[in-house]
Amino acid sequence: MKRLRYNSPVVLTFALVALAALPLSVFTGGWTTKHLFSVYRCSLLDPLAYVRFFGHVLGHSGLSHYMNNMLLMLLVGPPLEEKYGSRSLLLCIAGTALATGLVEFLLFPGYALLGASGVVFMMIVLSSFTGSERGTVPLTLILIVLLYLGGEIWTGLTSVDNVSQLAHIVGGLCGVGFGFILRGKK
Repeated sequence: MKRLRYNSPVVLTFALVALAALPLSVFTGGWTTKHLFSVYRCSLLDPLAYVRFFGHVLGHSGLSHYMNNMLLMLLVGPPLEEKYGSRSLLLCIAGTALATGLVEFLLFPGYALLGASGVVFMMIVLSSFTGSERGTVPLTLILIVLLYLGGEIWTGLTSVDNVSQLAHIVGGLCGVGFGFILRGKK
């Protein structure tokens, strides 16, 4: 009989913790989403501000928002974790969370950010480095930047919605940076 294997501990744990945040938000009347799982301008004397710089990637506005992010993360994340290792991927996720959280905190004082889409964009861009050699720029990277990030720039300039295209762009830029850093270590 075959047994289940927890094959991608960082990605699977992230998905499970983010899933647990949904009923927790309902149970607490939204308190956890507001105080732990979204980032917004507040006093830096508030100790939870520092939790939110990282925790916002675990919060989602609902099941549909969660599913959109996690389906892509569960598709792209495990091969990245296998290639770069759990520790490196965890550091990439934390770095992307901090970068997107700081951008939101500094540039958008009247808004809150929650969700893992910046992390997902980082993973999509980082995946374009798979199999590339040092000293080369993968064509897949150029196409992903043009299609995904270019699309986010276009959408950000031409539409008004509740989606933070800047978080997607920052996540993608993190993916570029982490891709060159991690490729240099291999």
